[in-house]
Amino acid sequence: MRQLTTMATDSDIITPSGRSLTSATRMTNARRLLIGARWFSSVFRPEFFPLLGFVVLFMFTYLSLLPWTLKGMILLIVMLGTIVMPRITIRYWRIARGWERRLLRLRQNRFFPYIIYLLYYAFTLHLLNRFHLPHYMSGILVASLIIQGSCILINTKWKISMHAAGAGGIVGALIAYSFIFFFNPLWWLSICILLNGAVGTSRMLLRQHDLWQVLAGSCLGIVGAFIGIFFF
Repeated sequence: MRQLTTMATDSDIITPSGRSLTSATRMTNARRLLIGARWFSSVFRPEFFPLLGFVVLFMFTYLSLLPWTLKGMILLIVMLGTIVMPRITIRYWRIARGWERRLLRLRQNRFFPYIIYLLYYAFTLHLLNRFHLPHYMSGILVASLIIQGSCILINTKWKISMHAAGAGGIVGALIAYSFIFFFNPLWWLSICILLNGAVGTSRMLLRQHDLWQVLAGSCLGIVGAFIGIFFF
């Protein structure tokens, strides 16, 4: 009897639902993984990255010496123009059409929301240019316009990951700023690449994109951000 007990494994213990403990554990771990992927995908949405770029500039460069009133005004304009107003507009447009939120995930239904973001980004860039900001600051929005516009064109024929493109934009922006400010970005670059991989993995776990769509989005974001910040 003792020998039989010793030989027993987790899979021999049956839960009231009829599953073995091993199966139940696997189901729980998979559920937690999906919850984590949804959370990660929601926190690191592509429209958050322009605001994040300005926050980083105001914290880690000589732009931290600017008056708080000016920095606050710029951040408010960026937040309203790249996050708040586009989301409000798209929400009321979706309600007017009688669509559920999940319908916006379909590739054929993404064209109008992308156009809305492009228009708001362009208007926000116009407002910031009235402050006569350095090109490497307004370049964040130029990079966002390049990435968004490229994704719109690609999505007419093939689905590409906007989340991965936004995360890749952080990598490209960091490389561009390392050339502009002459610093070694190794450690920050490692963190940003890890973040990019985590965002892409979360999109694949949620079955929103496959590997090639994520890789294409990341490459597009890196190249688009570097061009928009360094050359414009």
